[in-house]
Amino acid sequence: MTAPRPKTCAACGRGIAAREVYYRFKLVLEGEQDVLDASGGGEGDDLAALVKQLEEGPDDPRELEEQVHWERTGVVCSACRLVVVRALAPSPTPAGPH
Repeated sequence: MTAPRPKTCAACGRGIAAREVYYRFKLVLEGEQDVLDASGGGEGDDLAALVKQLEEGPDDPRELEEQVHWERTGVVCSACRLVVVRALAPSPTPAGPH
């Protein structure tokens, strides 16, 4: 029987001993937009103009893709689990825009 591979907490960087409880996570952020700006011509024209702007722009395609779809997996220790859950739990009062 081989020993389990050592794990490192993705939040604090601390090594997690094999006997310690740890928590796996998978976080996916996907950008969405319900409507395009309706100030122009038809929807097809707006979309074509947007695609042309993106193709001709100086932005790196990988960076643009990360703005639309970002995905990470890993493990966190017990202490960091509390911080992550607290950060992602719905607040009883709206925090407002960030």
